[in-house]
Amino acid sequence: MDERHLNILKESKAEISRLQLLSAFFEEEAVYKIYLRSQVIHQLFENNEELDIDKLELFHVQFTASLIELLRKIKKSNEKNVSVIYDEIQLNKELIEKMSSSVFSEKNYGLDKQRQALKINQSLRKLYQVLSDHTEEFPFAKNITTFSARYAKDFFYEISAVQLGVLIDYIPKEVYTDTHAVIQRKLMGLLCKYDFRTEFFFGLRSGQLVIELYKFIDIERYFLFFPSRNLFLFFELTELTEVDWTNNLSEKARMVQELTYKNDKLVSGAAALKTYIPAEIIALLEENYIKISDINFLDHLNNFDVQANILKAMLKTDLF
Repeated sequence: MDERHLNILKESKAEISRLQLLSAFFEEEAVYKIYLRSQVIHQLFENNEELDIDKLELFHVQFTASLIELLRKIKKSNEKNVSVIYDEIQLNKELIEKMSSSVFSEKNYGLDKQRQALKINQSLRKLYQVLSDHTEEFPFAKNITTFSARYAKDFFYEISAVQLGVLIDYIPKEVYTDTHAVIQRKLMGLLCKYDFRTEFFFGLRSGQLVIELYKFIDIERYFLFFPSRNLFLFFELTELTEVDWTNNLSEKARMVQELTYKNDKLVSGAAALKTYIPAEIIALLEENYIKISDINFLDHLNNFDVQANILKAMLKTDLF
């Protein structure tokens, strides 16, 4: 076997090794089958010195080299697109970290809800005494508005100004009006009946204005506290049918949840995009595999220019 023969076989092995790496990267059946078939063709020439070695060289020049160049271009394009996705993932991670470090924890919120309900219940007891004794004593517990100021932005549901206006509207003759507060008469009666046992339910906000919603512990009744006017009124859940009361995540917690879910999808998408080959090219590779698997393939090798030209044309397309 002369030196030229050996050199062509050596270069053939190198081309097939390059194709093997790309086959392993893309994990596409059409590429893998072509790689295996290329090994068979190489072995055929290696085991049969009487065959024209120039045909093996021509096969790689016409087909393998163009295929490798095409796959490398797809790989480079995919990696560029994946890089953009990972940049977005990293930005999302930084935003998640920033929001997670600034948001009050659910545990803190839960504890402060209990403290706030205690303050409201104490304030309502005091208001009852003030109304009963006809005094002008201030009935509210210390720092009663701190809770809403602290948690409204993250944990309260957003409502429109129109909705807020409807919720705080009342008939004057149906309320007790004191120097410091206004409360529905029937609400005060129900509070007395159930010994002022209520718990914080949810919060609402409209711009800078907030409403705190409370639930009676012993019955399925609700009322609102409007701090801006120290107003207490009955509240019905049906008044805000669009609110999902089962969702107790804060606004930032919801954003963190959504961004985390989005990142999971992006990571999954990036993995798929990294090895994506356009359907048109897969179809062409399947066609090429059929041609090079033909038992008479070597006899028609000179006619393989058409397929080679199609591969080269693919290199100039905007499919990737």
